[in-house]
Amino acid sequence: MWDWFNANAVWILVIASVLVLLLLLFNDRIRKYFSRGKPSAGANAFFWLVEGLAFAVMVLAFISMTASGGDGESLITTDSLRQWFLNQGIRIIIMILVGVVLWIVLRRTIPTLVTRITARPQSGESPEGLKKRADTLQGVFLGLGRIIIILLVVFMVLSELNVPIGPILAGFGIAGVAVGFGAQYLIRDLIAGVFILMENQYRVGDVAAVGGVTGLVEEVNLRKTVLRDLDGVVHHVPNGEIRIASNYSRHFSRVNLNVTVAYNTDLDRAINVINSVCQEMACDESWKSVFRTVPRVLRVDKLGDSGIDIKVVGEVKPMEQWNVMGELRLRLKRTFDKEGIEMPYPHVKVYFGNKPGAM
Repeated sequence: MWDWFNANAVWILVIASVLVLLLLLFNDRIRKYFSRGKPSAGANAFFWLVEGLAFAVMVLAFISMTASGGDGESLITTDSLRQWFLNQGIRIIIMILVGVVLWIVLRRTIPTLVTRITARPQSGESPEGLKKRADTLQGVFLGLGRIIIILLVVFMVLSELNVPIGPILAGFGIAGVAVGFGAQYLIRDLIAGVFILMENQYRVGDVAAVGGVTGLVEEVNLRKTVLRDLDGVVHHVPNGEIRIASNYSRHFSRVNLNVTVAYNTDLDRAINVINSVCQEMACDESWKSVFRTVPRVLRVDKLGDSGIDIKVVGEVKPMEQWNVMGELRLRLKRTFDKEGIEMPYPHVKVYFGNKPGAM
């Protein structure tokens, strides 16, 4: 088999190179075509395997072409490959398989352990909040575990190939000292990320204001926080830059709404109408599941330039406050129109030297 491979190494190299090039250029299109627009983890793993095999064949063909003696015969023969495989190849394959098994075990055990730890009762934490925290911690721990396993397998394989690891580690140490001043920001980000996760300041799926940016938290790791705002813009905020983090969806959210009525409005009647609309909405089958407490008038909040502001507050499930306030405004406007209650627009009355009310 190896003799045939040596004899056709040129053509094998050309075919493998073209295949690798096609996979790199048209990766997404090929995956969508074969997966029929529904990519899955199994399909991704299959294409990664194909790409890896094609690249390995290309490298072997190149080695077969270049590793030849002065008489044109290849220095890599079937006997030498068999000998290398028996002496080192089996152990290297076992190391790689151990790494794969460790990764599979990690993927199966980490989610279970994290779920059990985060499932302990916490003050005011909802089931949705516990799930967000569990998902966030799982992503961080799996990322760290993947890096550790890869490094362990790589160093073990290098050691088996008689590559001295000591100089490599020493080189990393010297490089670390050389970039120490520049890496201080990275270290600051990592430390800040640890405290963010430990203190459960925000989780993936929360709406938060972080580093002056407000949006949906899409990713949290030890180095950075990724948010997407209402415009769809993705923001990457280094954890070390975060001084204040405001979570809009922790435990519960609050309806905080000002309703403005005209100065000639009977306030007692307006307050009764507002409370009635809030109670009606809280009893609606489509909305009652999101309320923790029924919104009610808290107080007359402000005597404004054009009208009187009435403060309405209530508690709802996390991230539901904006939907509830939007629906409440719609219902209040319709009811006020029916009841003849004016919701004024900004205006100014000008008097030219006459007292108000004088003819």
